[in-house]
Amino acid sequence: MRDFKNVLMYVTDDTISENKLFFAVLEAALKGGADIIQLREKNCDTLFFYKRAVAAKKCCERYNTPLIINDRLDIALAINADGIHIGQNDMPYAIARTLLGKDKIIGLSVSNEKQALEANLLDVNYIGISPIFATNTKTKDLSTPLGIEGLKKIKLLSTKRIICIGGIDIHNAENIIQNGSDGIAVISSISRAKNSQIATKKLKNSICQTGLIK
Repeated sequence: MRDFKNVLMYVTDDTISENKLFFAVLEAALKGGADIIQLREKNCDTLFFYKRAVAAKKCCERYNTPLIINDRLDIALAINADGIHIGQNDMPYAIARTLLGKDKIIGLSVSNEKQALEANLLDVNYIGISPIFATNTKTKDLSTPLGIEGLKKIKLLSTKRIICIGGIDIHNAENIIQNGSDGIAVISSISRAKNSQIATKKLKNSICQTGLIK
């Protein structure tokens, strides 16, 4: 298993349909110091997702950076990804772990204290607090933002590493780490930046220098 501490995760932007731009942003994030990539595709067909995942894995391998798949266990298995991130309504954790094996990364979305307590009983590598702040990037089925106070409460009861996502940018990233998160996950702060590589580097520098222990 990998240990997550002071991690910068780039969650790919599925609004970028054109592959040239999509992979330009992905490579910029890798060059800028992203510790892990989460490939997220909510609205495409399976073949498109698979082909994009294959190409993304090759790109990540060049930078020795883990690639995990959002939600889709079939895609993660098909390309032998480094792991998966699942939500509360996705494939049950126990099935995902059985199919992926003990050495793959599994992250689980958590939106309240009850879910955080339940995650303590699972061998997940991290919990993803979602959303920490309000965001325009993910608009469907979002829970109420937890905020810093919500993060503090979950930190007190959780035994897992915590990665926060939702409304995170260069102005609040450091505060999130200072209040108990072990990392941040961002989409638009990288994908919609004027210079994605510089934006990634600034975000990484704002949280720490060590990153993901590989």
